[in-house]
Amino acid sequence: MATNGAGSDGNDDASNAADSSEGQDEGKDQNGEVGGLAEQMSELARSLQAEDDPQEILAHLVRAAIELVPGADEGSISAVTGRRDIQSQAPSSDLPRKVDALQSKVNQGPCLDAVYEHQTVRVPDLASEQRWPEFSRNAAALGAASMLSFQLYVEGDNLGALNLYGRTPHAFTEESEHVGLLIASHAAIAFADATKLGQMHDALHSRDVIGQAKGILMERYGLTAQNAFILLTQASSHTNIKLPDVAEHLATTGALPSHRRRT
Repeated sequence: MATNGAGSDGNDDASNAADSSEGQDEGKDQNGEVGGLAEQMSELARSLQAEDDPQEILAHLVRAAIELVPGADEGSISAVTGRRDIQSQAPSSDLPRKVDALQSKVNQGPCLDAVYEHQTVRVPDLASEQRWPEFSRNAAALGAASMLSFQLYVEGDNLGALNLYGRTPHAFTEESEHVGLLIASHAAIAFADATKLGQMHDALHSRDVIGQAKGILMERYGLTAQNAFILLTQASSHTNIKLPDVAEHLATTGALPSHRRRT
């Protein structure tokens, strides 16, 4: 009897020890996954800081999202203006570009509706999605089976979103949303920085082109820098063409534009 009792207690102890060991192993696995993701996020942040080209920053974000978010096959960053016009930034293939164009064409879809109100929107199966029937049916025909969108910013009727696509239905899970939100937090900052950087590059380019155009006029007509600039602004006013475009035309063709642009 004593032996049986001891044997039973021994079995219980062994079972408890095995359960404890399994729990420890599972905890280690989870901690390893969290640590690995944190390291990947840190690496993403460092790589973004090293970039100074706006389009390359966005392309890097899209590549990272496709690599890290479970279920993601394609992706892009979509810039929506006026709740109607959608421009694909750094699309991974023609699929994201075509889907964004489709949303603009049919005037419906997650980027024109749900992402304005929700930080994350998951579309499990585009073939059977009823929220945007025309968009969903045509997006599925293009090859997008599921979709996951993250809001990057909202400014009035303008929006930035990270869109990910799966080529199979139900490709995205709660884990996909969790990882995607982490990337989106980096993307929101990087997108704003890339936009500002792009505007700065445009401003610098415009300044350089205007300087070239002024130099052409100064040499050609013996003008001062101030008078050459006045001549450019007069040409801009008479033709209804923006000053940088007038300067670009002169620097490229050697002549000032002579026709008023239609508005």
